[in-house]
Amino acid sequence: MIREKILKVRAKARIRKSKKEINKNIKNFFAWIKGAEIIELKECDTKKDPVRPELDNEFRTSYGRKIYGVKYKNEIYAVMCFAFTNEIPKSVHELDLLSRDAFLQSATRDQNVGKIAIAYTVWSNKKGGGKLIVKEVFKLIKKSNHLNRLVTLSPLTEMARSFHLNNGAVEVQVNEETQNFEYKL
Repeated sequence: MIREKILKVRAKARIRKSKKEINKNIKNFFAWIKGAEIIELKECDTKKDPVRPELDNEFRTSYGRKIYGVKYKNEIYAVMCFAFTNEIPKSVHELDLLSRDAFLQSATRDQNVGKIAIAYTVWSNKKGGGKLIVKEVFKLIKKSNHLNRLVTLSPLTEMARSFHLNNGAVEVQVNEETQNFEYKL
């Protein structure tokens, strides 16, 4: 009888210890997020882009387009690429044309390219990176004095749909090759 009680107490102690270790591991797993910062990149490794690897760095940085990364300890954990337009594109070809148009219009006005930030690709090398970069870019755009919308040009996949809807976006439209979601500013 005493032996059984001792075994039960030891089993409970092991369970408590296991729970503490699991909680500690979870905290350590996401600790990098607190020290991460968002930066503008001059280029990215386009081969790592699971959405649009065919778009080279020249496309991603010309006509006012930008690449942002989440950096932690000199390593890039997530990447998001943007084009700035005045209308919502339905394809990568339209994205190219509309961002060129917005860029050329801004050259003759106030140098502020477009009113809509179009996120056309996002990927993460670390768990939690995708959600973090969406949140950080959202903050940057909200602070902008000329951007009033954050819209995606996403592939027609359930993964993209779930990602954006789970991160607070609203579906705008479904196109022939893409789908658009909007994050309310």
